[in-house]
Amino acid sequence: MDNLTPEQRRKNMQAIKSKDTSIELRLRKALWHEGIRYRKNYKKLPGKPDIAITKYHIAVFCDSDFWHGYDWENRKQRIKSNQEYWIPKIERNMARDKNVTQQLNKDGWVVLRFWEWQIKKHLDECVEAVKSAIAYSEKKGGTGMSNDTIDIPDNIC
Repeated sequence: MDNLTPEQRRKNMQAIKSKDTSIELRLRKALWHEGIRYRKNYKKLPGKPDIAITKYHIAVFCDSDFWHGYDWENRKQRIKSNQEYWIPKIERNMARDKNVTQQLNKDGWVVLRFWEWQIKKHLDECVEAVKSAIAYSEKKGGTGMSNDTIDIPDNIC
């Protein structure tokens, strides 16, 4: 059951930002501190990646646990109000994320997706994953990795 009135819930939901979220800012600041330069919310790519390292064809998405369906089978059961709206909406988000990732991979971009909890609890490992992607891309000539994979710790991706 929701502890907020419908008006309070509406205001709460309206205040949620689609860009420059706290997790994006944390990761961007850490990458900048490491000397990694990027474009934010890069409109020239499908899905407008939160961070695009164009030199190496790396697209990074910072996915909110709720909006992008982390642990969806369990989380879905806990949605109590307006299920007929929220469940299909989040499942559409998940399908869109999958399609965007496939399109970017097809176009030769490396796609890194970090969950909110990963950025909050394992920021250093997220930065290391980006650095690993850059190092691998440099070995390949700086043109992305297409469908190649890199070694990213299991607790991160």
